[in-house]
Amino acid sequence: MTENNNPLSVEEKEKIMTSLLHKEGSWVDWGKACQILQLGGVNSQEIFENTGLQTSQQNLVIVGAQVYDSLVKGEAQEDLLTYYQGPRSDVLYELRILNHQERLSAAILAKEKQLDVDGAKEIAKAIKHFSHLSQPPTGFTLHPGDAVAYQHWKNARQKKTLADKARLIAEGLKFAHSSTARQQIEQLLTQAASSASTATQNAPLLPLYRIENDEQLPCILPVVGTFPLTSLDLKKVPIFEQIEPFGMVKIKENIPIVSIPSWQVILKAKKPAVIMCKTEDLPKLPSTKSEELLVVVDLDIQEWDIKNYWLIEDENTLKFDWFQSNPNGKILGQLLLILRPKKILDEDNLTQPWQMDD
Repeated sequence: MTENNNPLSVEEKEKIMTSLLHKEGSWVDWGKACQILQLGGVNSQEIFENTGLQTSQQNLVIVGAQVYDSLVKGEAQEDLLTYYQGPRSDVLYELRILNHQERLSAAILAKEKQLDVDGAKEIAKAIKHFSHLSQPPTGFTLHPGDAVAYQHWKNARQKKTLADKARLIAEGLKFAHSSTARQQIEQLLTQAASSASTATQNAPLLPLYRIENDEQLPCILPVVGTFPLTSLDLKKVPIFEQIEPFGMVKIKENIPIVSIPSWQVILKAKKPAVIMCKTEDLPKLPSTKSEELLVVVDLDIQEWDIKNYWLIEDENTLKFDWFQSNPNGKILGQLLLILRPKKILDEDNLTQPWQMDD
């Protein structure tokens, strides 16, 4: 097909449209056909409606075909031309910013390195930038591989971390054509490694945390003892004053203590203390299994109400109970909570198939 700046006849237009519709020939032929149609007065939208080639595709193959023609005029080897009929119109499109001679050398380099469209764009920019220099930098030749290597060498020098430098240096060595260019890049790698080994090590970040809620703070409570107990044991219980902001307490020697989460019910207590007992020491606990329990009481609350369980003394022995009316005996404290041991494994679920070993 030859270019025609004059309007196309209906027959010529339909013939070219039909050829594009059936995708006859290579993408180079499509690009030339699209250009003839546009020069003949057919707009890109009409071409799209009749051939399915979108405007962006038309522009890609038109420009790519022009770059391909410049390779032909530059007497490119047949295997190179065959390679770009691949199709690789997008790769040739990126070489449009170069002159005819640079396009040929860049196309050869792109084929040698099996570059995709991003790689082609990168080498085209590097070669264009290199061509604007008054003379090649020390150690680098006019070969397009050296031009690309120089750009990576230059970018690597501007990076601060060894990892970033090493990545760009590796890319530079991949493209370097001359031995002198390789020496320049390898020297940069040696310098970077040496600088990294002598650089002052930055101090690590401090392991800074903040407690976000009250329950994350442990609450340290005095332990009265383990049932059976008497009221005399209660008189030995000290009162801990927590020191803010971290709830620190001062503890005398030989005083047993326990730490539990700072639940709201405990934080409200004025004189909390812990009594250790077993399941059977508690009234109406819905469990037949005997286990050790931790019971927190507030020794400051001694006025009965029907909504709570109470610590009382019965025949010189402490016990917990609930009363429908004010008991005859003296109330020694209100039961705040009962804490069961942490369950490592639920033995009742061992019979479930999904928990059994194969």
